[in-house]
Amino acid sequence: MSDFETSLAMSASAMKAQSMRLRLASENIANNDTPGYRRKTVSFQETFDRALGTNVVKTGQVRLDQAELARIYNPGHPLADQTGSYDGSNVDLIVEIADARESQRSYEANLKMFDQARQMASAALELLRR
Repeated sequence: MSDFETSLAMSASAMKAQSMRLRLASENIANNDTPGYRRKTVSFQETFDRALGTNVVKTGQVRLDQAELARIYNPGHPLADQTGSYDGSNVDLIVEIADARESQRSYEANLKMFDQARQMASAALELLRR
């Protein structure tokens, strides 16, 4: 496989991983007020792809954050126990927004790298046509 194809595949794998991370951050933000909701996280793994002959990024298993759920005092809520409290979510909006921004910027950086490799391949083909 050529260097151009390898760089395109590396960028594409990183964009796929960052899009998964952004999707999970969006889900977490959307479910911030859902009682009993646990934050979802994903890890990245660098693996060697034999077909490409290079390392690529793969996403690991989606996991639920085991941090303690927030206790919310609201005696009128249907899920409230005898103390008038119920379990909220363990989503921190500041963390999720920061994760979303970081994954968006990483996605954009990989997209630029993908586009640069594509442009270089097009320029090389154009030179060969002459």
